[in-house]
Amino acid sequence: MRVTSDLWVSALLRRVFGAGGFAAVVKRGATEAGAVFVLARGRLGEVALFGPAPQTSYDSAKPDDRFFSLLGAGDDAAVLDARLEREKKFDPDIWVVEIEAGTVPVEELISVKTP
Repeated sequence: MRVTSDLWVSALLRRVFGAGGFAAVVKRGATEAGAVFVLARGRLGEVALFGPAPQTSYDSAKPDDRFFSLLGAGDDAAVLDARLEREKKFDPDIWVVEIEAGTVPVEELISVKTP
């Protein structure tokens, strides 16, 4: 059984804070099954947006895991913010979590699948 989005986001916040980083829920979505987007900010101004991975990325042996894919990265946060606004218009139940991971790579905090 897959955990709720609310519980998963709470666990992510604890992992980030436990690793010495900072995290905040920018937009709270549907408690049970809202899609989660992670906006990762670096200390030098770089930004990366991670969103739910395509269904083909999921392993049938572990169907309850949450996987993410990189949707965009760079120094221009406005481009990624615009992408999030489009996602919000498409699905108003999404979660947006902004993190500054600190010394731990984002890939250690969330499961990132590369295409």
